[in-house]
Amino acid sequence: MKRIILLCFLFTALTTAVGCVLEARNATPKADPAIVQVANTPAANKTKIQVAILLDTSGSMQGLIEQAKSRLWNIVNTLTTLKFKGETPEIEISLYEYGSYKLYGGDYIRQITPLTVDLDLISQELFALTTNGSEEYCGTVIRKAVKELEWGRNESDMKLIYIAGNEIFTQGSVPYKTAIAEAVNGNIFVNTIHCGNEEMGIRDFWQDAAIHGKGKFFNIDANAVTRQIKTPFDPQIILCNEKLNDTYISYGSIGKERKINQVVQDQNANAISSANYTERAVSKSKAVYKNTSWDLVDKMKEDKNILSSIRKEELPEELKGKSNEEIKKIITQKEGERTALQKEIAELAIKRQAYIEEELKKEGSDSGDDLGNAITSSILTFANLKGYTVETK
Repeated sequence: MKRIILLCFLFTALTTAVGCVLEARNATPKADPAIVQVANTPAANKTKIQVAILLDTSGSMQGLIEQAKSRLWNIVNTLTTLKFKGETPEIEISLYEYGSYKLYGGDYIRQITPLTVDLDLISQELFALTTNGSEEYCGTVIRKAVKELEWGRNESDMKLIYIAGNEIFTQGSVPYKTAIAEAVNGNIFVNTIHCGNEEMGIRDFWQDAAIHGKGKFFNIDANAVTRQIKTPFDPQIILCNEKLNDTYISYGSIGKERKINQVVQDQNANAISSANYTERAVSKSKAVYKNTSWDLVDKMKEDKNILSSIRKEELPEELKGKSNEEIKKIITQKEGERTALQKEIAELAIKRQAYIEEELKKEGSDSGDDLGNAITSSILTFANLKGYTVETK
């Protein structure tokens, strides 16, 4: 039986990126363990918002996966509006899948990523998910998330689990009440998102699980297509995003691959809709989108002496043969360009959001009944309880 081994060294301020090795359960017994490198480790004492999303990937849940893809950046943008005592918290997201026959080992569960600030990695893994029917062990996957993830220890940290699926909550050997009690003991709120009607959600213990988890209970239509509202500001934001990508300077063994992946995740977002692509571009204008593990501009902000510890062969071709002073000048120039573009995107994003809100008022409804709305609405509720404030400008 294959096991997930998570080795994650966190809580070291201003260090170089940390690799987290995951030995994942795979679709066939012959498959090699999947290794996911997770970097961009936040400072230990900074307030964190940590969100673990547990997705049912059994055969009937393809619609749920599509909603997760289309709402990721909207969720991130909601999280970036939150402040604690005037400071911007670190945002970490983790993904689990459960309920797929591809996941051997007796519980049909896989940790896709640990809690990470690497948002491109989250996007990459979401777009790689597929569905395949099996047993859905809700109690077991909740326990794994509680035990395996590196949850924050600050009183101000907001720690949330969202589990989404459609089968009875009592399957598996781990009682859901026991697993949820372990979460609550660690000040982790457990929220349930039932894909189906409310009566079934209550009958199959999804509501009861949320009550025990001190969280929220939702019912959604997993097959609903998420509403994407285009605005007159989207084309300019997308143009700024394309220019923004040119301000990134890769370094290290993973730099070139990660820079390519940045563009790939732009393309993935755009494949959903241009509005979704715009949401991602807005996320990339925020402080939460940082890539210290492979981008010299972000890394230089964290470590002014980084160039003295990088081997010349780890630099991109355009910087090889240049002196450290010349490289610093280029990095400073790119940082200035990035700051200006992020500011422009942020200003356009305010106008864009106002336009969206006006359109919703005209239609006399909210933006729909889906996974993203369930998560974003409850995040704001918990933020209020924890003493966070919402700042949209």
